[in-house]
Amino acid sequence: MEYVLIAAVALLAAGLTLFSGFGLGTLLLPAFAVFFSPEVAIGATAVVHFANNCFKLALIGRDADRRVVVRFGLPAVAAAVVGALLLGQLARFNDPIVGYEVAGMAATVTPVGLTVGVLIMLFAVIEWLPWVKRLEVPAKYLPVGGVFSGFFGGLSGHQGALRAAFLIRSGLSRDQFVATAAVCSAMVDFTRLVVYAGGALLLRRAAGQETATGGLWSLVGVGCVSAFVGSFLGVRLVKKVTLGWLRLFVAAALGVFGVVMASGVL
Repeated sequence: MEYVLIAAVALLAAGLTLFSGFGLGTLLLPAFAVFFSPEVAIGATAVVHFANNCFKLALIGRDADRRVVVRFGLPAVAAAVVGALLLGQLARFNDPIVGYEVAGMAATVTPVGLTVGVLIMLFAVIEWLPWVKRLEVPAKYLPVGGVFSGFFGGLSGHQGALRAAFLIRSGLSRDQFVATAAVCSAMVDFTRLVVYAGGALLLRRAAGQETATGGLWSLVGVGCVSAFVGSFLGVRLVKKVTLGWLRLFVAAALGVFGVVMASGVL
């Protein structure tokens, strides 16, 4: 069941990103969080997200705009370190805030679960509001956008919505936009993975978390392969189209999941 869920979400999320308006990481994080603790789910999602970005770079990376990468990507990397370190601190001191029962089932609110759940709800609301999707920030604020996008990317992986708002006014063609976003995203992913590994956020905690049919890394491998297939098909078959109903449905589902995670039910 674990493999089917991770494979299906990774494949559909990578292939339908242009339709849904959400990135691979935003959709894959809840799938991993069903089986693992929030901090491990974030790290596992980062591995798949980074691998998929590298795959996309092999397909379209030559179109990236170096000027924008420097102005946006470098501040994003610095801020990603801060966000990833904060996640590590939250995970290290993750004593329960409150515990209670729901329908006879124990629920525990933890700092990481509460933080990630609230962020999922926040970015789901951002995607739900039409005017936010039309938000375009002047190119002179690219470094500021890099800081915000990188910080939230390091903390929970939510970097796509902010990145798009700042890059859209950078004078990039469609191919340049997609490639530049992939480069900046890969830079943030690599940075946060280094911080996660350095703090043993993934290695130590993942060692004791096995699912019924296997461990974390086998599921990560399945997610990577499925995301590669989805990206390959998406680049070739999917046009730049946004289906409003699908975006709103996904936003609502993510909002519900955010509430479940923040409340400690999951």
